[in-house]
Amino acid sequence: MMRSSTDGRSGPATESRTRPTAQAAAHARRRVTPHAEGGSPEARRRAAVILDVLAGVCTPTEAALALSMSVPRYYAFETKLLGALIGACENRPRGRGRSPEKELDLLRREVERLKQECSRKQALVRAVQRTIGVTLPERPALVRGRRRRRPVVRALKAAAALRAEPVDGPAAEPQS
Repeated sequence: MMRSSTDGRSGPATESRTRPTAQAAAHARRRVTPHAEGGSPEARRRAAVILDVLAGVCTPTEAALALSMSVPRYYAFETKLLGALIGACENRPRGRGRSPEKELDLLRREVERLKQECSRKQALVRAVQRTIGVTLPERPALVRGRRRRRPVVRALKAAAALRAEPVDGPAAEPQS
């Protein structure tokens, strides 16, 4: 039986314990990501010194001297850091965020849809008005450079025919 020189266990058992499983490898990959990404070396140094003060390693005066700044300036940096920390801890909405261009595109499509719906409703209102014989006041021929819409002859004839027919029912006046 083979024994390892360091722990006194056999070879195959040692190999299985030293070889990472797929789950352990995935966990190790997640832990490899650095804690602080980006930022200039000076910004990273300032953050480290401020965290040292917050941890109680040094005083604000010592930190200000280490960063070559006044104590009030140090406190301003500390306040800014804590504000950014709190902002980073806020919950973010799930999913893909909307870019301003995407939002603008969605709003334009909504405006176009609403314009079409408005035109459709206006056409229905005109058809109902013609059917029941409601006359609207005349509008000027040109409104801001637009041509006046030609009347639909068939609809006007139908409206005239409806007006000319005698009304049947109790509200009708007897003709003498």
